[in-house]
Amino acid sequence: MSIEPIPGGVTAPAGFMAASARAGLRSGPGPDLALLISGRGPVPAAATFTRNRLRAAPVEVSMRSLRASGGRAAAVIANAGCANAGTGPDGLDDARAVQAMVAGRIGVAGRHVMVASTGLIGSRLDVGRIGAALDRLQPAPTLRAGREAASAIMTTDTRRKEAAVEVQLDRRAAVRIGGMAKGSGMIHPQMGTMLAFLATDATIEPELLRAVLREAVEVTFNQVTVDGDSSTNDTVLVLANGAAGGRPLTDGTAFERFRAGVGAVCRSLAEQIAADGEGATRRIDVTVSGARDDREARAAARTVAGSSLVKTAVHGGDPNWGRIGAAAGRAGVAFDPARLAVRIGPVVVYDGRPVAFDERAASR
Repeated sequence: MSIEPIPGGVTAPAGFMAASARAGLRSGPGPDLALLISGRGPVPAAATFTRNRLRAAPVEVSMRSLRASGGRAAAVIANAGCANAGTGPDGLDDARAVQAMVAGRIGVAGRHVMVASTGLIGSRLDVGRIGAALDRLQPAPTLRAGREAASAIMTTDTRRKEAAVEVQLDRRAAVRIGGMAKGSGMIHPQMGTMLAFLATDATIEPELLRAVLREAVEVTFNQVTVDGDSSTNDTVLVLANGAAGGRPLTDGTAFERFRAGVGAVCRSLAEQIAADGEGATRRIDVTVSGARDDREARAAARTVAGSSLVKTAVHGGDPNWGRIGAAAGRAGVAFDPARLAVRIGPVVVYDGRPVAFDERAASR
């Protein structure tokens, strides 16, 4: 296989460092501030952000900075315990102040530092506490540093979320892609309360990197639904530092393998978010085939996965195929009841008409 899972997360690729510290922005022990740094200065970067029109201050600042920099970034500073959302002009000032402090510390322009926050909406960010904590951030290229950074951005998460792969581009060249994420509540397509930061040592230009990320997000993070809410702070960001060497990826087999690697990391993180939904005891994977196109397949899958009746049936182990079929039928896509087939696991429960099936096996 050209894609191999490897240990670690955002620091698995060469040339990246991470750090975490406690700033005291949330109650309880443990770090609540995370820093990711490219050791090669500003590098190609791309991001997708929440589509919620109530965008948090860090989202606004990062969006503008990414445009101003021409798609290049050197670092990400992320905090838990305060979303800095719904805070008006003061919130923008707070996000810019944190951005400036980090930029000064690592010696880059402010536009090359991305900011992200997660936590309670409507509260001001304590810039003073973050400034005091910056001296305690000691970036390191170790897997442990990446793991601790992944813990620092958790809020209602019950476990940290990391993923990394090595992609064999050809017989001689390989690159690594790693990531960390947080998310548990307010999770729904168009992204929920989630932050995800990816890093790769591949060489690729910002415009193409942006296209790769958008495609991966659409079929992974944007396919997750937990509670039907979309948040104000969602950010997925990737940095590509080129530390693995080689020519920039443009097309061909090597590029396709890289694209698949980004998708694999995003998928793993998205699945971890779904499995860690607040109060969740089941994870439902919905597969749709036979649709006219991917868009309609996604719409049907989202409607089934988001159905409260389907969720309660799964929670109770009730193989009620009628709820699944009814959800698919109201998805607003082309639908022929005579061709509808429903499977629960390997058990066929409907095939154009009701069929006899092993209810105990389907329940299990």
